[in-house]
Amino acid sequence: RVVNLATLGSMANGVRVSYSLSKQPLPVPRDPTPWHALPADDVMDRLGTSASGLRERDLSLRARPDPARPSPLLELGEAIAVELDNPLTPLLAAGAGLSAVTGSLDDAGLVASVVALNALVGGVQRFSTERALRKLERGERVMATVVRAGVGRRVLAAALVRGDLVQLEAGDVVPADCRIVSAEGLEVDASSLTGESAPVVKSAQPTKARHLADRSSMLYEGTEIASGRATAVVVATGEDTEGRRALRAAGAAPRRGGVEARLEKITKLTAPIAGTAGLALVGIGLLRGRSLEDVVSAGVSMAVAAVPEGLPLLATAAQLAAAKRLGALGAFVRDPRSLERLGRVNVLAVDKTGTMTEGRQELVAIAAGGDARPLEGLDADGRLALAVGLASGAQPRASHAVDSLDVAVASAARRLAVAAPARFRPVAELSFDANRRLSAVLGAVDGGSLLALKGSVEAVLSTCATTHGGAPMTDAARDEVRARELELARAGLRVLAVAERRSDGPIPLSTTAVTPDELAGARFVGLLAFRDPIRREAPGLFRDLGRAGVNNVMITGDQPETARAIAAELGLGSGDVDTGADLDALGDDELAARALAVAVVARATPSQKVRFVRALQRAGRCVAMAGDGTNDAPAIRIADVGLALGTRATAAARASADIVLTDERLGTVARAVVEGRALWESVKDAVSILIGGNLGEIGFTLGAGLLDGRPPLNARQLLLVNLLTDVAPAMAIAVRPPDQGTLARLAEVGPDASLGRALYKDIALRSALTASSAGGAWFVGRLTGTAARARTIGMVALVGSQLGQTVAAGHGSRPVLWTCLGSAALLTGIVQLPGVSQFFGCTPLGPLGWATALGASAFATTVSVVVPRLGRAEWREAF
Repeated sequence: RVVNLATLGSMANGVRVSYSLSKQPLPVPRDPTPWHALPADDVMDRLGTSASGLRERDLSLRARPDPARPSPLLELGEAIAVELDNPLTPLLAAGAGLSAVTGSLDDAGLVASVVALNALVGGVQRFSTERALRKLERGERVMATVVRAGVGRRVLAAALVRGDLVQLEAGDVVPADCRIVSAEGLEVDASSLTGESAPVVKSAQPTKARHLADRSSMLYEGTEIASGRATAVVVATGEDTEGRRALRAAGAAPRRGGVEARLEKITKLTAPIAGTAGLALVGIGLLRGRSLEDVVSAGVSMAVAAVPEGLPLLATAAQLAAAKRLGALGAFVRDPRSLERLGRVNVLAVDKTGTMTEGRQELVAIAAGGDARPLEGLDADGRLALAVGLASGAQPRASHAVDSLDVAVASAARRLAVAAPARFRPVAELSFDANRRLSAVLGAVDGGSLLALKGSVEAVLSTCATTHGGAPMTDAARDEVRARELELARAGLRVLAVAERRSDGPIPLSTTAVTPDELAGARFVGLLAFRDPIRREAPGLFRDLGRAGVNNVMITGDQPETARAIAAELGLGSGDVDTGADLDALGDDELAARALAVAVVARATPSQKVRFVRALQRAGRCVAMAGDGTNDAPAIRIADVGLALGTRATAAARASADIVLTDERLGTVARAVVEGRALWESVKDAVSILIGGNLGEIGFTLGAGLLDGRPPLNARQLLLVNLLTDVAPAMAIAVRPPDQGTLARLAEVGPDASLGRALYKDIALRSALTASSAGGAWFVGRLTGTAARARTIGMVALVGSQLGQTVAAGHGSRPVLWTCLGSAALLTGIVQLPGVSQFFGCTPLGPLGWATALGASAFATTVSVVVPRLGRAEWREAF
């Protein structure tokens, strides 16, 4: 709403100032010139902002409220509805309805319960994960100091609008895209947006650079002020910022069919078999003269009982169990289905800065009077260079501007017990400037004064009159220093030069600043080499993933030399190193072919990262993208699996990710891949037990029915068999934790290996063993006793053979063992208790009957273990 025009007057100056209290910012005239190319004054004029922050817009400091969110119950309901949108739900609902129509209300209730449980468990997981992530993000809301009408106030970044003046200093997170108006010694950690590991220098001078990382007059949302201070005007907020625009342009990645799609295909194969078997029983019964009602009831009951009710829940349960295990390690799984995609991943693309590296600067070598030496082997000249570097970062007055390189120098000096020269006491300074490319600190020392200089090699050399040894600084000496700098830069190190100028006599009391004229005549001291250290566990992660058949690619916005050096440390030296410009020179098809040979992409923009990930996908690869910055968010979103890593992960990266890691442990990434791979193997075993058992039931029922003229098991007995063998035991297999020790053990696990031909072989074997063992036990029982006793022996053998195969497939898992023992105990009680036994159409068994059933079960279990081992003997030896 618009309040009437208000007037504020300043009668002291005889000036009357009027402005509108509109709740919306005034429209900005369109101008083709980008913000970074305009002079700061023109930017202010275009936005209608004065130097005091006064403009014709709302002066309210009230933050915009967060969008209204639905109640928790409504959110939970929506999450459950998403889970109900499952391709197998209609099939199971139809089975439940058919069971109810034919009078099998117990069977219908079981099917309906499975569908409801599936949706409830999955919905609760989705609901709890989203709330946990939202809570995490609420704790990281960015604040900003905004200047309005000459008054500075702290407000939420969400309250900023275009045209606001903001004040920023070291440690502040940039709250929106801003054009710098004024700056003092400003350096920005832009790694979250551009991927550059070293802080970049920023100033108010306009620039025509096209590359985002080279726009020195701009500050972008989510980056951090490393040193210095600045005043800037907001030019874009919310969805209009560079980071959000790149994320929006990326769109969403198409999710290719995974475990649920394959399970749906398997179900479609078993349904016709069950229907055909039911029709066969109907036909046999009619030929034998049984009533139509009896034969139709028996046929429908068997067909419905043969449908694997627990099948859709297997995938969800396995995914939720893996998600819960990862959650205990600090990894939030937003969508449990992403874990099965993670099990298919064969390419891991990672950001460098802050992901594979620690995102900080570390002093690693010093070159003083000779070749560069590591800190552990410094000589006297090297220690002097470190001392001068320490003095060059001293603060002559209280300041919040802390340079990350000064922190690294101070840390190295403490570790090596090096102090500033002769009890150095800083008095005045010349702050860093983008044009000078150096800074200086003047301080008092015993017997005089010391001017300590630090900056780019060229800038410092321009002030030096003598070399490290005191000889005149000739062109040859300068070339020697430049050659050493180039050697260090090729190793991926950031290089600064240090110099000093000593004077006798005290510093005048009137000295408050150092002028550029005072820098001449310095003595060159040495070179300081810094790096962003890699995480200790990073090489091991890549090594383990490589053994599991996962190719690793690093995509970074950093310079090619730095990227190449880091790649060598990480063990990625076997592939090529391309730049974002190299990618732009290739067409889509050319890039898809080229992407498979690339190990490192350097100097990549967010859009180029997206294009490279899509090229890998077009080449048939399943890609996981791991990163922590706003520049990684678009690629994280369109990858098959997106991972946001560490406490430094930006809100954009987290919002785009399928899996969010809340700590810096890269080992959790390997554990997540293990869970994804093992999920396919667990689902394979569970599905083979479930489908193989159901097909075995069909085979037994049909075979015995052909011999005896009627099905050996009635509807209640079939329901009991499914109750004891389908959902709980198969579920225990699906949710078991991985028992393999290394990723290499899971190298061959995946969709085709797990739910392809190998699964069909397992299903065929298990169904044949289940049907033959139950049929053999029934036949022996028929020869040695009554038909009711034979049916009971056959049912016990049917259940026992399936439970025995489940225990064998559990590989010693306690939950699997206890679940099967529970089912066996329940079966024993039902068979032996007279009233309950008669309700299910059974008869209590004696020792011979139990021996027959258990012997057949033991036979099926033994063969199910021996035959696969013989077939996998060669594979096992390879690992």
